[in-house]
Amino acid sequence: MTFAYPAVLTLLALPVLLLVWEWRRRGAVVVLPFDHTNARRGRWLEGTVKTANLLAPLLLAVAIILLAGPQRPLSQGTQRVLTNIELVLDVSGSMTAQYGDGRRADKAVEALQEFVSHRKGDAFGVTLFGTEVLHWVPLTKDLDALKHSAPFMKPEAMPPYMGGTRIGLALRSVHKILADRPKGDKMIVLISDGSSGDLRGQGNKISSDLNGDDIVLYYIHVANGQPQQEVYDIANRTGGEAFVAGDPAALQTVFEKIDAMQPAKFKPETPIPADNFRPFALAGLSMLALQLLTLFGIRFTPW
Repeated sequence: MTFAYPAVLTLLALPVLLLVWEWRRRGAVVVLPFDHTNARRGRWLEGTVKTANLLAPLLLAVAIILLAGPQRPLSQGTQRVLTNIELVLDVSGSMTAQYGDGRRADKAVEALQEFVSHRKGDAFGVTLFGTEVLHWVPLTKDLDALKHSAPFMKPEAMPPYMGGTRIGLALRSVHKILADRPKGDKMIVLISDGSSGDLRGQGNKISSDLNGDDIVLYYIHVANGQPQQEVYDIANRTGGEAFVAGDPAALQTVFEKIDAMQPAKFKPETPIPADNFRPFALAGLSMLALQLLTLFGIRFTPW
């Protein structure tokens, strides 16, 4: 229980003093003829009348409490813990190869969009890489940004210098982006079909940097054969995994596995103060009604 204006509660000293005074006071003593008889004093009746007289100071106390603004913590339920997911897509020339009934690049983008649709509440960014790196979509919760940018994520739309495959450069560049995020889990989903020469001898350094900022890497190899050993090791060391998706159906299955391995996390929201007048108002109304009833007879005579 908290109060919006706790300083007002100091006024409760006044009804406390009135309670003590009301219980102890004797009032004006008027001697009547029957005071000298042997009649019993009637202590039970006296106590009942005094208790009834205490209702007025108690009503004052309730009024002071209401003026102080009683509050109670109101829980807002739970909120989703933000996961920052950077989608890193290879746009080298080899990504135009046949892949099921389409091309590797096109099927990868379709799978990314399906994956994102199941992760509402997370922040997504898109990085395209080949020989160089292009941060295509900044981290955002606006899923429409990814949807509208998808048609332009094609290898043929890239400049000529994007024709190679430099996974190491892409991971180092994406690491800088995620390291600057102040809160939330951090994850990289890397899709490629080739091997990278700039990873040789750099696996330990890259995985150490990613681990230092609690970034998990998932690698999807959209081609037949095994993924490059260095990428496989980096994924494992960061708590992620490397997958082989030789066809579009396998690619979709891989994304479902990643979604299951990184489930949405929730935490209780910080309670906010809410007005709590009801119990005190009901108590005050009850005492007011009771006092009105006692005025019909449970009171001292005025003489």
